[in-house]
Amino acid sequence: MFEPVKTARPCLDLYEEYTRDKRRRPIKAGKVRFGTRTRKDIYNITAPFVHGSNKYIAGRVENRHDEISRVWLFVESNGKWIKSPDTPEFLRFQDPFLTRVGEEIILGGVQIDTNPLDENQIICWRTLFFRGKNFNEMKLFARGPNGMKDIRIVSLNDGKIAVFTRPQGEIGGRGKIGYVCINSLDELNEKNINRAQIYHSHFVAEEWGGVNEVHVLKNGLLGVLGHIARFDDEGNRHYYPMVFAFDPESMAHSSVKIIACRDDFLSSPAKRGDLYDVVFSGGLIRQGDGTAVLYAGVSDATAQWLVIPDPFDEYEV
Repeated sequence: MFEPVKTARPCLDLYEEYTRDKRRRPIKAGKVRFGTRTRKDIYNITAPFVHGSNKYIAGRVENRHDEISRVWLFVESNGKWIKSPDTPEFLRFQDPFLTRVGEEIILGGVQIDTNPLDENQIICWRTLFFRGKNFNEMKLFARGPNGMKDIRIVSLNDGKIAVFTRPQGEIGGRGKIGYVCINSLDELNEKNINRAQIYHSHFVAEEWGGVNEVHVLKNGLLGVLGHIARFDDEGNRHYYPMVFAFDPESMAHSSVKIIACRDDFLSSPAKRGDLYDVVFSGGLIRQGDGTAVLYAGVSDATAQWLVIPDPFDEYEV
């Protein structure tokens, strides 16, 4: 059931609520199996995306000890994911996402700029959007403001485009969620992204998060998959996959609900010690049987999946 809220709750409260509720705990965990031989880490993947006769995922690919990443598209072959031989490679690109608007595929991610005097120092970033009817003909068509990650879009039932944003700094602190509705992809630009309504009811002031993927539910509500994050007293980062429902008519949202944590996934290495407890939601496939498969980057080093109770079922009642 959809119940609007106006007040944020601390991350630890949401985590403790999740761990107490055994009905929400995962059913099965596994690692994404890649058939492409590389010494680089592959993580922060999308959920599988069907196009034509193939199934694809996009993933962030980088060395263990830097963040100068690229994005590859992988195609499923004999139960493994291999680097697609006929799709583009996106250089200096992070955290890909995929959706479909009409007959076009929309692929986005975060483009990074580095210091000319130190190529390992990232000094700026922005979200880029590509479109095309096939992966091998993607064209850049929109970009977000400098310094903004986690911009996501979805096509609504009336043909308009819902846009979720994530401003920081004076407006958004460590990172808030914003929302704006536009008439078409042609209106996806910095001006419209910057006019999004900002919500202070997802995260408390010292915490942050963002949207990773949006599902249009059967009743017209939007099922939003995202992440909520905090620092602990030692400076370690803690990221949790979360969901909430959003009503595009009233522009109200339900409370944030954590749907998984690091301990739910399999043992695997971390990029750094302070990143071990990071789970970055990539995408979610609803199975239609009361379960869903969550795809995620784990500890900024590996790609895993988790079968969980469908977190959007309750919003469709």
